[in-house]
Amino acid sequence: MIYYEQGSETTVLSGDDLREALVHALRQVGPLRRVLAVPPDMTRYHSRAGELTRYAYEHLGPALTAVLPALGTHSPMTGGQLRQMFGTVPQHLFRVHNWREDVVTLGEVPGSFIRQITGGRLSFPWPAQVNRLLRDGGFDLILSPGQVVPHEVIGMANYNKNIFVGTGGYEGINKSHFLGAVYGMERIMGRADNPVRAVLNEASERFGHMLPPVLYVLTVIAADEEGRLVTRGLFIGDDHEVFFRAAALSARVNITLLERPLQKVVVYLDPLEYKSTWLGNKAIYRTRMALADEGELIILAPGVKEFGEDSQIDRLIRKYGYRGTDTILEQTERNADLAGNLAAAAHLIHGSSEGRFRITYCPGHLTREEIEKAGFSWGDLQTMMQRYDPARLTEGFNTLDDGEEIFYIPNPALGLWAEKLKFLRP
Repeated sequence: MIYYEQGSETTVLSGDDLREALVHALRQVGPLRRVLAVPPDMTRYHSRAGELTRYAYEHLGPALTAVLPALGTHSPMTGGQLRQMFGTVPQHLFRVHNWREDVVTLGEVPGSFIRQITGGRLSFPWPAQVNRLLRDGGFDLILSPGQVVPHEVIGMANYNKNIFVGTGGYEGINKSHFLGAVYGMERIMGRADNPVRAVLNEASERFGHMLPPVLYVLTVIAADEEGRLVTRGLFIGDDHEVFFRAAALSARVNITLLERPLQKVVVYLDPLEYKSTWLGNKAIYRTRMALADEGELIILAPGVKEFGEDSQIDRLIRKYGYRGTDTILEQTERNADLAGNLAAAAHLIHGSSEGRFRITYCPGHLTREEIEKAGFSWGDLQTMMQRYDPARLTEGFNTLDDGEEIFYIPNPALGLWAEKLKFLRP
C-alpha cells in the first residue's frame, strides 16, 4: 500500500512537507506502542533520513523505542556523527549493528531461484538474514527511511536492501555483493529490476511475515540548476510498488546520459562522508560508463585513511588489490580467505577499471606505496586540489585556464553518469 506519493523533476519538498507526510502516514498505520527506526548511516547523510527519523521521534515520543542505523559492513557511527545526522534524537535510543554476530537467518531463497535469475551463472542458496532485534524486539512497526539513488550492487539503493543488507549478516551480504559483481555491474547500475533486487524481493515475499510490518519512507534527492541539493520526491508505503515508483523518479533526476565519452573526470569526496576506498570507490562505480577508453579518473579524497570499513576487508583489499575481474575470480578460487569473503571479492572487481581507463587516487592519509600496491595510480592531494579546486569548479564540464577540459562531480553518491549508448545497450 502507498500512503503518500509526491515527486517530479521540478518538485522541491521542504522539511515541513516531509514532516507532514510522515505524520500523515504514521497516523494511517494506526496506534503504535513500539517502533524501531532503521535509517541509513552517515554514508547517506544527504538522504534526509536523519531528519525524517527526528520527525518520527517528535511525533511518536516514547513509542520510538530504538534506532538501528543500517550499517551493513560499515563502521559504527560516532557520537558526533549521530548528533550531526539525527539532531535531538536521544543517543541512548541508538543500537549498533554487528554484521558478524547480531543476525538471525529467516530462511533461504533456494539455489534454483538464483540459477534462474542469473542465467545459470550462480546457483548458491541465499540466506535472508537480519539483525535479531528486528525479529525478536517485540516491535509493532519498523520504520525504514532512506534515499533511492543509483547503486552499484543493487541497481537502485534502499527499500528492502536497508533491511536484508543494511542489517544483514556475513553470508547474505557476501553473496548478494558477489551476485551483483558476477552478473555485471554495468548491467545493474541505475536499473530497479535486476537479479540482486529480485532476490531481496523474493526474500520479502517468503519471509516478510516473520518480521513486524515495515513502513518505507523513500526520498529522491537531486541537485538543482545552482548545484544545491533538493528533495524531488517522497514515497511512503509498505510494498514493492512504492520502491519502483521512487526508482522511476530517481532514474529521471539522478542519471546523467552523455552524448560522448569523457576523457578526464575529477570527483571530489567530502571528508565528512568518505573515509575509505570501500565508500570512496563510488567515484569509480558511478562514472565508469562515462569514461572513455584510455581516459583518466582523478579522485580527490582528503578524508580517505583506509581501504575497508571492516578490518578484515581492509586486510584483503591491501593483500589482493583492485586487479580486475579475471584476476580476482582466479584469486577467489585459489585462496580461502577471499573465497570466504565474497563481498570483498566483489568490491575488488567493482573498484577496477579493468585496464580500460586510469584511476588516480589522491588520498589525504594513505601513502603513495599503499595506493599503488592496491592497483591505483597515486596523486598528490595538495597539488591536485590546487589545480582542480572544488571551490572554483562547477558540476559538469569545466575548461581550465590552460585550456584543459574536465568533467567535475562534487559528490558521486548522488547520481550515475554514463555515455548514452553504453547505458542503453550495456
